[in-house]
Amino acid sequence: MDVKAMEASMINDNPVLLPLNKEKTIYGGFITVQERDFRVRITLPPDRKITGGRLHCCWQLKHLLRGYEQTVKQRLQQSDNLVTFILELKTILEVGLKSFPEHQSIPPPQYYSQLISEMETLGWSKLLFIDTAFQTLQLNAEDSSGRQHLLTVKLKPKHPAEAPDCSADLPLPLLINWTPQTTLDQLYGQFLLVLESLTRFWDVLDEIDRNTWILEPEKPCRSDTMRRIAIGNNVSIKVEVDPRHPEMLPDCCLLGAEHVVTPLRNKLNTNMHLWNPESDVLHNLQDVLEIEFPSPASHEKSSFSTECGICYSYRLEDSIPDQVCNDPRCGQPFHQACLYEWLRGLPSSRQSFSVIFGDCPYCSKPITVKMAPQKS
Repeated sequence: MDVKAMEASMINDNPVLLPLNKEKTIYGGFITVQERDFRVRITLPPDRKITGGRLHCCWQLKHLLRGYEQTVKQRLQQSDNLVTFILELKTILEVGLKSFPEHQSIPPPQYYSQLISEMETLGWSKLLFIDTAFQTLQLNAEDSSGRQHLLTVKLKPKHPAEAPDCSADLPLPLLINWTPQTTLDQLYGQFLLVLESLTRFWDVLDEIDRNTWILEPEKPCRSDTMRRIAIGNNVSIKVEVDPRHPEMLPDCCLLGAEHVVTPLRNKLNTNMHLWNPESDVLHNLQDVLEIEFPSPASHEKSSFSTECGICYSYRLEDSIPDQVCNDPRCGQPFHQACLYEWLRGLPSSRQSFSVIFGDCPYCSKPITVKMAPQKS
């Protein structure tokens, strides 16, 4: 089929794809599927053979084709011409559109009457948001300590025969018992019981947040179980509180120069037996470490926010300087990623597996750093 016939066929068959260059190796335009238009562009090699072509599309189309990439690539390589490929692409898209929940048939009328009846029982005051499809709800809840929580409920078209998808900002998976007879009011009651089971956990973390300087996370969520607490300049401790047993000794990791951290680590190991589950966690930590944490009432946070000695900033994306020179006369902190890249660029440094050995950029004393973990 020649190019002119190809263009005429495409226009008559509804996809609007036209050549964008003199060589007619780039075609662009729209493809219409189920009354929706998607922008596409196809580039062909100099010989104009479709087998060497490449498909470029808008983000909506990429989203729809997720999971069908290999099929599209195969059809592109095996099609006789551009028209055949476009028609096959339309078929793939029609299948993809049918598999998306937003393109399924709307729920029957009894779905809406059931939802309204359940909301009247639950109480409209608890509803913060509902989408235009009446399938996603956000409900507010308060635990016994007065903390506000948000429960997101995504109802299925066959509600209540199908269990809804529920999510909330919790440190543990939200497990809901559901039967076809379960109502939103009963679902909400289960959520309140989950909140009550975690109240002590949040009480522990709220006390730590109020009475110490938290270095990480910068803005804690209710699902966060870790706190990095400032002890002194370039010295801190990471504690991981168990949501199921918040009064028990948390997992602890001391961070800082070895000559400062080693005595604290020794005290932690020696004094573990002093931990009293009947006492609050913060008081226990201070007793075991034989220290008093700096508090917002007595110290400025700037005292613990020393900038990285390489990039001269405190926060680098989500990380703060946590690599410290062990020489007592230096003690300069660095971001792990900054120090790794710095040492990797020096000819005098050496690497063993994921650890680089080199010299401190400030005092030239030996310093080591592990390769920064790759972010997923």
